[in-house]
Amino acid sequence: MLNPSQTREWNAAEYHRISGPQVSWGERVLARVHLRGDEMLMDAGCGTGRLTAQLLQSLPRGRVVGVDLSQNMLNGARDYLSPDYDGKFLLVAADLQALPFERVFDGVFSTAAFHWVLDHDRLFRSLFRALRPGGWLQAQCGGGPNLARLRRRIGELAATAKYERYFRGFHEPWTFNDAKAAAAMMRSAGFIEVDTSLESALTTLEGSLQYSDFLRTAILRQHLRRILDDESRTAFVAALTGQAATDEPPFSLDYWRLNLSAKIPS
Repeated sequence: MLNPSQTREWNAAEYHRISGPQVSWGERVLARVHLRGDEMLMDAGCGTGRLTAQLLQSLPRGRVVGVDLSQNMLNGARDYLSPDYDGKFLLVAADLQALPFERVFDGVFSTAAFHWVLDHDRLFRSLFRALRPGGWLQAQCGGGPNLARLRRRIGELAATAKYERYFRGFHEPWTFNDAKAAAAMMRSAGFIEVDTSLESALTTLEGSLQYSDFLRTAILRQHLRRILDDESRTAFVAALTGQAATDEPPFSLDYWRLNLSAKIPS
């Protein structure tokens, strides 16, 4: 059985290399954020800091606190941000469901992170507590039918004789809410001016190598840790990559993004 420190860690260098789709989605979320330039912001699930850097570019008199559960990600973010933004950011290892902040931030930005948090009621209550009166949330994560085709294939492969023993008692490591459910939880936490929506974000990778690298690093991290030998792990990814070669378009991922926007009362 894996201990909690194992399940929270990522291969940060590989994620930084292959996370182009996540960065492109995040840039569209950033375009919805209008700043004065002196705000105190949280990047919730900052990863290796690629989008944190873009936030900092818009904050000549402000600061960003990057929060992530993975120390590997935070180490990568520190290396990435320090040359240009030393003294303008702080990095904190914390669970987004139990943030160590109360009335600290003018705004919370997040992208490609909330779906890794299993309890969204706790998540939104935690974010609400971290915001100052009048603060805002702009976020995007996986939602609705996100990766439904791939998830079905993963489930079928995990149930085969070769892999079934590894996945007994395993539950998917994601929460994918629809827009209505997410809005209800946000309002229950105290948010106002809540706006949620789902959008398709079909993503096509360049070929089998890029697809398998992306699966291994960005999607199947917790699945592969349950498989005990390298050969079986490699075969698991190869089987899914082979199925993706027959899709139209080949090597595509049926991503759906859940957009979240809200404020808290002044």
